[in-house]
Amino acid sequence: MSADPTATRTEHDLRSGARIALVGMGANVVLATAKITAGALGHSYVLIADGIESALDIAGSAIIWGGLRIAARPADETHPYGHGKAEPLAAIVVSLGVLAAALVLAIQSVRELFQPHERPHPFTLVVLVVVVLVKELLFRVVIRLGEKVESTAVQTDAWHHRTDAFTSIAAFIGISIALIGGPDWRNADAYAALFACALIAWNGWRLLYPALHEIMDTAPQGKIVDAICAAASGVPGVIDVEKCLVRKMGLSFYVDLHVGVEETISVRAGHKIAHEVKDAIRRTDERIADVLVHIEPSG
Repeated sequence: MSADPTATRTEHDLRSGARIALVGMGANVVLATAKITAGALGHSYVLIADGIESALDIAGSAIIWGGLRIAARPADETHPYGHGKAEPLAAIVVSLGVLAAALVLAIQSVRELFQPHERPHPFTLVVLVVVVLVKELLFRVVIRLGEKVESTAVQTDAWHHRTDAFTSIAAFIGISIALIGGPDWRNADAYAALFACALIAWNGWRLLYPALHEIMDTAPQGKIVDAICAAASGVPGVIDVEKCLVRKMGLSFYVDLHVGVEETISVRAGHKIAHEVKDAIRRTDERIADVLVHIEPSG
């Protein structure tokens, strides 16, 4: 028996996502180390906070990588529908970690406002420019893959990179104000850190929301349901289509469908129509892993 081309493509997409997560993890190791070191030497709390956020991204990328590796495993006796739920579950864990990090960093930023500290050094701005360029490049590469394979976890990882770029821009602005404004503006660094925390929290919630929907089997939006109904309706012998239920499992879709046929046909004829409906639906989208067709008398 030949391999299922849908399963092959899905597993390939999941492994591609896992590889890109590893690349992001390696980049975050380098950038987090550079930002924390530069922040400590250059007396910039916002840069240290930004570096801590990047360090948390390392853990996030590791969780995304692990989730995608598990999701790529084939179905077995204990998981007959596969391991696809590991993908949105990884996204939920990472999103909750982002929200927790935003809260901890915000508390520390407020404390920093009431403590005397030196103005940041100008060289910290150079570090931030490099960080923004690298992070924006990573975002564009990862989001392109995430949208292509429709992976919640990969897109979560991509927006981590974009948020890191935004927080670095906020840090750049805060440090610049502190340097240009003089001693009276030295707290601009801490205010920039607070703004960065707000961005991190917003991003965490924005990533958590779709992952929760996916883990709860929320019906997918877009053209896929219409395409499924149209394919089923076009099969000879199908009179009407009702109760088209679609759920997403990792990168795959599973369909439950009720089709109405002439009530006088034989069981064999109904069975044949059901197989033709299943084949027609699976041809509409390679990501459809399985279709369960219920045959009912029309009307």
